[in-house]
Amino acid sequence: MLTRKELLRYSRHIRMPEIGEEGQKKLKNAKVLVIGAGGLGCPVLQYLTAAGVGTIGIVDFDVVDETNLHRQILFGTNDVGKPKADIAKRKLSDQNPFVDFKIHNVRLAKENALEIIGEYDMVVDGSDNFPTRYLVNDACVMLGKPLIYGSIFKFEGQVSVYNYNDGPTYRCLFPVPPGPDDAPNCAEIGVLGVLPGIIGCLQANETIKIITGVGEPLSGKLLVFDALTLSTNILQFSKVSENLNINELVDYEEFCNAKNETVYEVKEISVSELKSKLDDEENIRLLDVREKFEYEICNLGGELIPLGNIEDNIDKIPKDQPVVVICHHGIRSARAINILADKYEFRNLLNLTGGIHAWAEEIDKDMPTY
Repeated sequence: MLTRKELLRYSRHIRMPEIGEEGQKKLKNAKVLVIGAGGLGCPVLQYLTAAGVGTIGIVDFDVVDETNLHRQILFGTNDVGKPKADIAKRKLSDQNPFVDFKIHNVRLAKENALEIIGEYDMVVDGSDNFPTRYLVNDACVMLGKPLIYGSIFKFEGQVSVYNYNDGPTYRCLFPVPPGPDDAPNCAEIGVLGVLPGIIGCLQANETIKIITGVGEPLSGKLLVFDALTLSTNILQFSKVSENLNINELVDYEEFCNAKNETVYEVKEISVSELKSKLDDEENIRLLDVREKFEYEICNLGGELIPLGNIEDNIDKIPKDQPVVVICHHGIRSARAINILADKYEFRNLLNLTGGIHAWAEEIDKDMPTY
């Protein structure tokens, strides 16, 4: 039941027939776990708290740093050095005293993930590293919990819903993690301060939709947002049945950071150099190692072989002519070159510096940069 004070507080929700009092009761009875109280976690926590989600768990073992303050809007200067989860609980409790907050001031790991996640109905992932993303995904698959995903990179953000009603998982979209040191974080490359607020609000929106049963969740869809152009793309992707057959958690640091190949000196080619060669119709091949949904957004017409399938398609890659390897930012393509050079003795591969993103910025201004 909703008290008189709750009826008043949530009256703008309740008067909408799509939500109503029954929808608000669903929000009150819901238990949501938020992974991370950082850039994404702050707006997620604030809006789920304001919406009246009855129980909210917060997983974060970090302390507030001054470099967090331009985007992590729950914290202020006086909070520097203090545990994020504790500060978040104190401020959110003041925002809505009807919400029960549970603090997990620990590092999420394979030893505790199933126990912690098992207490909740669904998970919102605001983490900023690949080991945690794969860990959370696999735990949600094993426990049958929906996962609301968000990620940010400089000016770009992504949102999706995984494992909803037996739908696709994070692994269906990203089966292979990037190589060690291949995925810089915001401390290395920076991030636009407002971007996590935008993406976090979208994650909160998906969470509320799932709880109340209104609208159509982003299951099997990836929303890609560009803050520089205010453009959005929604990409469809399908369930891969083998990615639903997860029955144990592994060492995700090792899974994401395993160094199995010798590091090869990757030769680069700039976008202007490639443009010149293509204009001169030189004998050169293009190999795109992104995922199919990325290729469909924009491409240069090359052969598409996703990084995860590269070793199963060696016969499609020539050794007798130059091959320019392409991905989004030049990270996965460098890893593909390392694999091909180390294991299969390719010596004719060139990495497109900055990837197709750089091509769009320098050569084709009208090409989507996603």
